[in-house]
Amino acid sequence: MMNEGVHGVGGIVWMLIVAVLVVVPFWKICTKAGFPGALSLLVLVPLVNLGFLYILAFTPWRVGERDDPAP
Repeated sequence: MMNEGVHGVGGIVWMLIVAVLVVVPFWKICTKAGFPGALSLLVLVPLVNLGFLYILAFTPWRVGERDDPAP
């Protein structure tokens, strides 16, 4: 059939491209925030991604905290 939608090979490639375009920035944000970068894979899970976004937005980031404060 001509109307394959996202079930064809082109649809799978398109979904992989979108997944990479979403995961890579979240990976950088997670590492800058002091969290493991692998947590960015949670953005690929529906509804879990919304919870992850809220957790990332409202938890204190560990970046910028120093063990020895500058004088």
